[in-house]
Amino acid sequence: MKTIALIAAAALTLPLAAMAQSSTASSTAKPAANTPTKKAVQKVVPKRVIKKLEEAKPIGEETDVALSEQDLKVAETVLTGTIKCELGASVNIEPDPKKPGFFTLTHAGVRYRIHPVESRTGAVRLEDPARGAMWLQLGNKSMLMSQKQGLRLADECQAAKQVEVAEDMKKNPPKSLFEGADTPKQ
Repeated sequence: MKTIALIAAAALTLPLAAMAQSSTASSTAKPAANTPTKKAVQKVVPKRVIKKLEEAKPIGEETDVALSEQDLKVAETVLTGTIKCELGASVNIEPDPKKPGFFTLTHAGVRYRIHPVESRTGAVRLEDPARGAMWLQLGNKSMLMSQKQGLRLADECQAAKQVEVAEDMKKNPPKSLFEGADTPKQ
């Protein structure tokens, strides 16, 4: 019985002794000469201040992205100018005169530097990897999405050419995927 009591007492005192030893070691250690003794406090900058700074700051012209021949062909199909979107929003896309294949997209006062990215679906896809934005251009509409936030920034955007395609789709609706393929004519 005495041995069980001794083992229990030792088991309880060992963690307390280890804590006491570590607290005396940390209190006797001197801080390094170049480390601050106060804790750093992170300041929160309001979003409106960040937005004003981003608007005034020019977009970085330098990029390590090299466009392929295929990317340059896709860039020729990008619709430019002011494109009206739903809910009264609009997007302005201007080609970069210095660098073919690159565009400046402006939406709600924020500018993005976008370039073509390969798409397996055949849609025109432009991305700004630094800001996490993606412009997706289909035949009948376009949309601006934020990959960082996971939401659409502008939807149902239509240039004049896309309005024509959308009207044609209303007159001649495309075949449903569930209807199957046409039977071969004999």
